[in-house]
Amino acid sequence: MSTHKRAVHVATITKQYKGKTYVTHLLRHTYREDGKVKHLTVGNLSDLPNDLIDVIRKRLAGEPLPVGNDDFEIVRSLPHGHVVATLGTLQKIGLDRLIASKPCREAQLVIAMIVLRIIAPGSKLANLTGLQAETAEHTLADELQLHDIQTPELYQALDWLLARQKRIENKLAKKHLEEGTLVLYDVSSSYYTGRQSELIKMGYNRDGKPGEPQIVYGLLCAPDGCPVAIEVFSGNTADPTTFTAQVNSIRRRFGIKRVVLVGDRGMITSKRIDEDLRDVEGLDWITALRNASIKKLVEKNTIQLSLFDERDLAEVTSVDYPDERLIVCRNPLLAEERARKRKELLAAAEKKLDAVVQAVSRAKQPLRGKDKIGLRIGRELKSTKMQKHFELTIEDDSFSYRRRDEHIAQEAALDGLYVIRTSLSQTTLSAEQTVSAYKDLSQVEWAFRSLKSVDLQVRPIYHWKDDRIRAHVFLCMLAYYVEWHLRGALSELLFDDHEREAAEATRKSIVAPAPRSEAAKQKEQSRRTADGYPVQSFQCLLKDLATLCKNRVRWSSGSDVEFERVTLPTALQRRVFELLGLGLT
Repeated sequence: MSTHKRAVHVATITKQYKGKTYVTHLLRHTYREDGKVKHLTVGNLSDLPNDLIDVIRKRLAGEPLPVGNDDFEIVRSLPHGHVVATLGTLQKIGLDRLIASKPCREAQLVIAMIVLRIIAPGSKLANLTGLQAETAEHTLADELQLHDIQTPELYQALDWLLARQKRIENKLAKKHLEEGTLVLYDVSSSYYTGRQSELIKMGYNRDGKPGEPQIVYGLLCAPDGCPVAIEVFSGNTADPTTFTAQVNSIRRRFGIKRVVLVGDRGMITSKRIDEDLRDVEGLDWITALRNASIKKLVEKNTIQLSLFDERDLAEVTSVDYPDERLIVCRNPLLAEERARKRKELLAAAEKKLDAVVQAVSRAKQPLRGKDKIGLRIGRELKSTKMQKHFELTIEDDSFSYRRRDEHIAQEAALDGLYVIRTSLSQTTLSAEQTVSAYKDLSQVEWAFRSLKSVDLQVRPIYHWKDDRIRAHVFLCMLAYYVEWHLRGALSELLFDDHEREAAEATRKSIVAPAPRSEAAKQKEQSRRTADGYPVQSFQCLLKDLATLCKNRVRWSSGSDVEFERVTLPTALQRRVFELLGLGLT
């Protein structure tokens, strides 16, 4: 048995029980025996005055006490609170152990990059600057005991992470997915300004940059929106194709025999159902019909609009969808919104068409030629997308138009109408539960919003190699995994609805918009919680935590001895760490 010199220190333990916080101060010997760290409690100091406990703690840590009116100097201050909150949560949820069962430098570098993606998203070179001792922007390097980091190490750590992606995702799936569980899936893309990667292709651009190549990635989430797996595809990959790859991943990699996939109508298409999902034992799906398919059901009288005179949900069957349930929903608020928007777009389109009429009929330099007039009309109506609602008469020297009122009325009849399509039986999932499951896809949409722009900034992509791009996207997913847990714990202090379940209990219809709880409404109005704490966005709360600094201090009488002290936390900062269940050191 090998033992090492024992260190005596004061350990502060914080626990929560039935809404109350209990703090215990213990005098301990800490030593290493056979490679393991062990603690021997000598006594309980909790009954001593706090200032005396603080003196004991300082002296045991080797800090000198002031002499008389001795003054002190702050040698350096670094933002600390946001590091402790993020890193502490990462460790509390066990992500560090999922990344590597044993600590190693590569794992520590990956953890550092995950934390940085949350508190200071940027390029890997910018991350490196913030981790270096001379240019440190926070205390993360000290917390992780990372020193003398070289640029190649960050890229080597990304390669190391990518090699372990499947193993980490398998562990996440085992932790968050169960037999028969609902699995949420959606696809997004991000533009790329480089040219070397084979993944980078031109495709449907969701970022408003149609001239830029992109990558596509599909995100798999548990029913509560917790991210489980992500995969990167070429930028020209169609959404349904990515879905097929994830179906195979779920069944083969995660070892789940029975699963319910939830995807939007552009993802789980009829072709995809027939080729990949139908007749597969243990595999069911929930999706929605496209507008053209809904229109056909109305024309065949399968969907009777009179059904919704007194209700907003009804189940129908159709020979076009054998062994499936069709749940028809009509949201009157959505119908009103679409009618209002159509009215505005029609008015805007008519204004633009009137301008073309004037251009054709003006005496001086009139617009002439069918081709030129047609190009002008197409250019003018492109933003309104209302050309389908007008009958246009174009001649070489004249132009007129009229509304297609019958066509507009047919479209208006479908306002607020949507149809959920599922292979699940009614005994497995009721109509209301099925609609609710489909609406949960909004959680994946929120994940993309957080990944792409609001918090983690997966774009712009600075990497050129395909594997580095895959590693970067996976790293961002792991960062969102931590953020998801942070948001859940801190929802009371954010604009998120922290009493969502209570609000859902008051919901009269699943078709209606999700209600906000009274507590959430009060937060929005007063910008304060019920306990008087200020309500902020997630990023603003992180910035507030960053003002909690770790200071390097020295007394003038003992300038050769330096010690560290953390800034006294504000009431809000103390509340944050209470909610996270973390101590502040």
